[in-house]
Amino acid sequence: MLGLMKRKLVVTGVLGGIAVLSAVWLASPSFEVGAEYSQVAHEPNISPDYSGVVIPCNIAPLNFRILEKGQAYCVTIHSANGPAIEVASKTGRIRIPLRKWRALLDANRGRELLLDVYVMNAAKEWRQFKRVVNTIAKEDIDRTLVYRFMRPVYNAWKEMGIYQRDLTDFDVSLVMNGRSFGEGCLNCHSFVGNASDTLTIGLRSPIYGSSTLLARDGRVDKIGAKWGYTAWHPSGRLAVYSINKVRQFFHTAGMEVRDVVDLDSALLCYHMDNKKVVRAEELTDRNRLETYPTWSPGGRYLYFCSGPILWQDRDTVPPENYDKLKYDLCRIAYDIETNLWGEAETVLSADETGLSILLPRISPDGRFLLFCMCRYGCFPAYQPSSDLYMMDLATGQHRKLAANSSYSESWHSWSGNSRWIAFSSKRQGGSLTRTYLAYVDQSGQVHKPFVLPQKDPTYYDSLLETFSVPELIAGSVNVSKSLLARAARSEPSVAVDIPITGATPKAGPSEPWLERE
Repeated sequence: MLGLMKRKLVVTGVLGGIAVLSAVWLASPSFEVGAEYSQVAHEPNISPDYSGVVIPCNIAPLNFRILEKGQAYCVTIHSANGPAIEVASKTGRIRIPLRKWRALLDANRGRELLLDVYVMNAAKEWRQFKRVVNTIAKEDIDRTLVYRFMRPVYNAWKEMGIYQRDLTDFDVSLVMNGRSFGEGCLNCHSFVGNASDTLTIGLRSPIYGSSTLLARDGRVDKIGAKWGYTAWHPSGRLAVYSINKVRQFFHTAGMEVRDVVDLDSALLCYHMDNKKVVRAEELTDRNRLETYPTWSPGGRYLYFCSGPILWQDRDTVPPENYDKLKYDLCRIAYDIETNLWGEAETVLSADETGLSILLPRISPDGRFLLFCMCRYGCFPAYQPSSDLYMMDLATGQHRKLAANSSYSESWHSWSGNSRWIAFSSKRQGGSLTRTYLAYVDQSGQVHKPFVLPQKDPTYYDSLLETFSVPELIAGSVNVSKSLLARAARSEPSVAVDIPITGATPKAGPSEPWLERE
C-alpha cells in the first residue's frame, strides 16, 4: 500500500555520524531519480531471498533481482559505518561493487546491513519499499567451498566435476572432471577437518576401475580400493570409510520417483603409516548396515549410522521391507596411540525418533551434532521428508531446525569456527539441489539460510545442473587437475587387501546410483 504522504527521496550516506538526505543523479545507467517518492508498507520481492539473514563478514556480494514491476530501480545499501553503496538498474538486476561491499561489511561486523529499494513505475513515480534488514556476523566463513557439480542423472551421466569456489568473491576453479579418465564418476571428496592439504576422491570408471585418489604433501597416490563416505581422524593418520552395495530404483509416482537402497555395507579403516586396510570387528556387525562415519573433533569417538539388515537376498532390488529400514546413530571410543576400539553404543535410536538417522557431522568446537532424519532408508537427497536436526552433545537433546523446507535437506558441513554450515537443499521446487549457507550462533540456533550468492542474480533461474556435497575448507585445493587426472589413468600406486564383504566394490563399469545429488 502506498503511503498517503509523499516525501523526498532518501539516499542514505553517513558523514560524521549524521545521515545525509538528498536526491541523486545516477550516471549509470543514466537516468534521474525523482525528488519525491511514496512509501510501500511491505518489503520488495527480491530473488534470491536475501532478507532477514545473517551473513558472513567476508562473503561475496549478495547480488539479487528486484521482481517488482518498474521502469527503473535504485538500491541503497548502508550500515552504521562507512559510505553507502548506491546501485541503479533499468532491469532490476542489482550487482553490487565488490570492493565497496567488502569495505562496508568489514567496517560493520556485528551490525545491521540495511537495504533501501526504490522502484519507478510507468507514470515515473518512485516508490520506496519497506527496508530490508540483514545482519553482518562478526565471524568469517571458511574461504573455500568444494562441491560436485553435475546434471541430475537417472541411469547415465555425460559429465560431472568437483569444483572449488572462493566464497569471498565469485572465482570458481575445477578440481577434477570425469572427462579426464574416460567419462568416469567421481564423488565422496573428503578432507582432514577443514584443512585443504589432504584430499581424497572416490573414482569409478568402466576403463580404469574403482579406486581412490589421495592427494597429500604435493603428491597423488592412487589407492586400489574404492572409498565411500570417508571420515579422517583429526590426526590425519587414519581414515574410516564405508563400502556400500547401493542400488537405485524407481517409484511410479511421487514428488521424487528415484529411490536408493543399500543392500550391504561395512566400515573399513585405512592406516596411513603402513597403508593397510583392516576391518575392526568392534565397529562392525555382519547383521547390520554401517555407514556415514564421522569423528568427534578430538578423535576420541567415531560416530556412524547403523541399521538392521531386513532381507535375506542381498541382490534383489528393491528388497523386502526396504521402506521399513531405519538407521540408529551410534558411536564407539577409539585410542589412536594404541589402536584400540571400545564397544559401540547407541546415541539416538530410530525406535525413539520413528525416523531414519543419517549424515552426522559434529561442530569443530565439539558442542553440536548436525544430522538428517527422514522416513526410511539411507539416502536423504531422494527423500522429500529429509530434514536437518541439531543435537546438543552436552545434554543429548535434539530438535528439528526451523531452517528446513518442505523439500529435501541433506549433505551438510561445518566451518572451522563452528559458526556456519553449508548444506544441500531442494527447496527451489523439489528437483534441483542448491547449496545454502546459514549462521549458527553460540546457543546452537540456526538462522535463516540463504542460497550461495552468484555474480549474475538470475544464475539459478535457468540452471539445470545440481550442486552436491558442499565441504567448507579454510584454504584452497592446490593440487593440479592434470596431476589428479594422470593418477586416475595410471595403475594403483598403493595396493591394498580389502576384506571381502557383500558390499566390496568390484572393478568394472561404474554405476550412477551413488551420485550424492
